[in-house]
Amino acid sequence: MKLATRIALSVTVVVPLLVLAAGLLVLGLVSRDLHQQQDTRLQDRASAVLPDVKTMLTADLNGRPKAEQNQHRKVLGDVLDAGIRVRAATGATVLEGGPQPAEPVRLPEQTPDGPVTVRAKGRAWRVLTVPVKGPAPGTLWLFTPASAADPQVVAVRRRVLLVALLAAPVSGLLAYGLAGRATASVRKLSRRAAELDPGAGAAAFASTPSHITEVDELSSAIGQLLTRYEEQAARTAQALDTARSFSSAASHELRTPLMSMRTDLDVLAAHPDLPAAERAEIVRDLQSDHARLLDLLTALRMLARGDLVEVSAFAPLDLCELVDTVAGETARHHPAARLDVELPPELRVFGWDPGLKILLANLLGNAVVHGRLPDEPPRIAVRLRAEAGWAVLTVDDAGPGIPPGEREAVFRRFHHRPGSPGSGLGLTLVAQQAALHRGTVAVGTPPGGTGTRFEVRLPLSAPESPTLRLPVRRDWISRGD
Repeated sequence: MKLATRIALSVTVVVPLLVLAAGLLVLGLVSRDLHQQQDTRLQDRASAVLPDVKTMLTADLNGRPKAEQNQHRKVLGDVLDAGIRVRAATGATVLEGGPQPAEPVRLPEQTPDGPVTVRAKGRAWRVLTVPVKGPAPGTLWLFTPASAADPQVVAVRRRVLLVALLAAPVSGLLAYGLAGRATASVRKLSRRAAELDPGAGAAAFASTPSHITEVDELSSAIGQLLTRYEEQAARTAQALDTARSFSSAASHELRTPLMSMRTDLDVLAAHPDLPAAERAEIVRDLQSDHARLLDLLTALRMLARGDLVEVSAFAPLDLCELVDTVAGETARHHPAARLDVELPPELRVFGWDPGLKILLANLLGNAVVHGRLPDEPPRIAVRLRAEAGWAVLTVDDAGPGIPPGEREAVFRRFHHRPGSPGSGLGLTLVAQQAALHRGTVAVGTPPGGTGTRFEVRLPLSAPESPTLRLPVRRDWISRGD
């Protein structure tokens, strides 16, 4: 059922009910007003005939029948269509005329708050009791049928029912027409949504405002849904590319160590009587290749995590605490290295905790492995400071240094210095994490002129800064530069 039809049916049912409810309210008010008018007329007529009633009771008390008869006619003429009953103090009825309850009926002795209703033989009467004071006391009752207002009430009731009956079809037709016009924008939006190509994205769904709040909100919600769909589709495609790149890189880079391990295993299998020295050398080669395989797979897994991380994984962090923790772990793993760490009390950044640990671990690990001269222990200086809204981390070593022409190449995938035992992905991980955190990493020379300096800059947290936005290009595991 169409929305316009639903609205029309609802209005067709609701409007007559509202008319009836309003009619009942009006009917009650009209009935009350008519009764008040009856009561007012009774009180007015009581005030008009009271002097004549007093005169009539006095004439009756004094035994003047002619004067009493004259007053009878005058009183009956004054009360018009109302009923009247006058009783003397002795209990004798002096005057009785007009419509009134039949005997016997108990009449109220007094009505201080105005007329009251008395029922007799299935009929209701409005009765006003007026005590007559003076030389000839007595009681005056005035009557009017309570149903005197019924014809007017019935007329109002009929009109209310007629209006309710007419309101049903008229309101239904009007509601259907207005609902059809009101839902035209919704139908148009529905057609546009049905014709939309999912591949076109949210840009194809952009439309001018209809100036109808609900329709504009629905259009905005569909646009946001398409935007999220695009984002998820892009993330899914990126995840598939990352998985394919991981498989391709792993198969390519693992081929050489695996072939080397196969050759060593074939030699051990073919020559069980191999001398102990040669056997030990082959075993050392196997262990070295195994370690290289593990390092390579670990580094590729870390690159894949960085390529797929979401903004929700980022949070405010104390960079000083992270640097201190990673420096302590590096010192434990490389007890011969000499680390000099200088940190401020606190520097907070908005970052991904595992990613920053990867950056720091690879940066310090690279310095320990390559930042040394022959026959000397590694000497590493780690400094962290704040500078113009940035956290600046420098890692200096005392190694042979990196020529200026090769400094950009060290961040490429699988870049190896001759004789390097690493996977060639450590500094790639450093560059990836720096980019994810909207920072930079650069290679230079320490102030002493010898060795290598790696300088990482990360933006400090600031309440007024916008929410972190990850780089559009996140394909470190597959890029060849």
